[in-house]
Amino acid sequence: MATEVNLIPAPRRLEWTGGSGPFNGNVRTGVDPSLAPEAYRLTVSADGAEIVGGAEAGVFWGRQTLRQILGPDAFRRAPIAREPVTVPYVTIDDAPRFAWRGFMLDVARHFLPKDDVLRCVDLLAAHKLNVLHLHLTDDQGWRVEIERHPRLTEIGAWRRRTRRGWGEPLLWDERPHGGFYTQDDLREIVAYAAERHVTILPEIDLPGHSQAAIAAYPELGNADVIDTAALEVMTDWGINPNVLAPTDTVLRFYEGVLEEVLAIFPGRFVHIGGDECRKDQWRKSPTAQARIRELGLKDEDELQSWMIRHFGRWLAARGRRLIGWDEILEGGLAEGAAVMCWRWYRGGIAAAEAGHSVVMCPQQEVYLDHAQAHGAEEPVPVGWVHTLEDVYRFEPVPPRLTGTPHAANIIGAQANLWTEVAEDRGRVDYQAFPRLVAFAEVAWSDLPHPDERDFADFERRMNVAHYARLDALGVGYRPPTGPHPWQRRPGTPGRMHDKPRKTWRMAD
Repeated sequence: MATEVNLIPAPRRLEWTGGSGPFNGNVRTGVDPSLAPEAYRLTVSADGAEIVGGAEAGVFWGRQTLRQILGPDAFRRAPIAREPVTVPYVTIDDAPRFAWRGFMLDVARHFLPKDDVLRCVDLLAAHKLNVLHLHLTDDQGWRVEIERHPRLTEIGAWRRRTRRGWGEPLLWDERPHGGFYTQDDLREIVAYAAERHVTILPEIDLPGHSQAAIAAYPELGNADVIDTAALEVMTDWGINPNVLAPTDTVLRFYEGVLEEVLAIFPGRFVHIGGDECRKDQWRKSPTAQARIRELGLKDEDELQSWMIRHFGRWLAARGRRLIGWDEILEGGLAEGAAVMCWRWYRGGIAAAEAGHSVVMCPQQEVYLDHAQAHGAEEPVPVGWVHTLEDVYRFEPVPPRLTGTPHAANIIGAQANLWTEVAEDRGRVDYQAFPRLVAFAEVAWSDLPHPDERDFADFERRMNVAHYARLDALGVGYRPPTGPHPWQRRPGTPGRMHDKPRKTWRMAD
């Protein structure tokens, strides 16, 4: 029996206490407030295991490490071993680098059943990730029940057909697609996640990415420019010109939506999107132009900023914090709002230097819907190629901020998975894993400079132990040798970027 401990994420400090032997199943836990809340100390000896955390979260993360030490079978849903497992006797002192270690799952483009979301929570917890960001609304579907506005799910949760893939030739799945979570479903997900020290972050997108809402309630759109009553839930992908109108009616409508959202999700942050809002309809709209003049604004960018600031103040008055994609910086951002940086690093750098909290999730590094390798066998390739090694070398703190006080404003990192071409749990598994494992180590561990990271050792640890853990968990990951035949999607077009992928080395 080898005494090596293959831990992912890698711990801060590991000491051998001498030899190895059978694990007797005894686990003692305690809390030591002198430790950081998510920190823990794990000791494994002939007497069993002792886990001391700074708070219950630390104890929980220590339990995940103990599962890794006990071997892949500890990740099965029921025990199968007939004999006590032999384990190395070690002491591990560990704590996360970042407080926010997130994963965004887009359930708006393709709806995933509640059980798939609960399973996702389990997978995040096993990898010491602590935020599940649910992208609940978009042009292609509205996924959260709002009792005062029932048509949001009666109409907005369903589309009549769906584009297959993303490219040429244009293909369609002519079956209707949809679904939504009841408020009790979401309360169950929130409670289940809380037991595993995972926070659910809801996203209600505005003022763009809102066609599903406008299809349900046409008065939300720019009816003085287009026939909003003729709009349907969007069936294609891409950036949509149909955005919310900047009216008091819209403000009151979304305040009502958010009142119900706050009653379901107790977390401090609420995500309001704010990305990819085309302003063409506002430029043509007499109503929008009158609002710009009424408010004394310079242009349509400031009009969007006015909407974002409104909801930032509205949330702050209720003890919450707004977070949005980095476009919310355009036109100015309210004090206390946080930024999720997805376009390179520049928005995150600007936000951090302005004193805002920032979660780094640049699409050039950690968008897991992007292809994992070059080659015709990759299913529905989109974006840039992000290999397992690329994700392992992701560095959330840009060089420009390193060593400055602004670096503390980078509160964490997040990997995002959009589901235009990930239509079910199997495709989500394939796109997320094993790259989410590499991301988890980046978000938790104090790794050296990206050029100095030992990817060969990480890859060895994956092969020695962690792929077996994923197998025990039932994860349909991409094998290191390439996709299984049943994971391929021959004939389904993708869409790769024609411009080269920049990296952190080229960031400001």
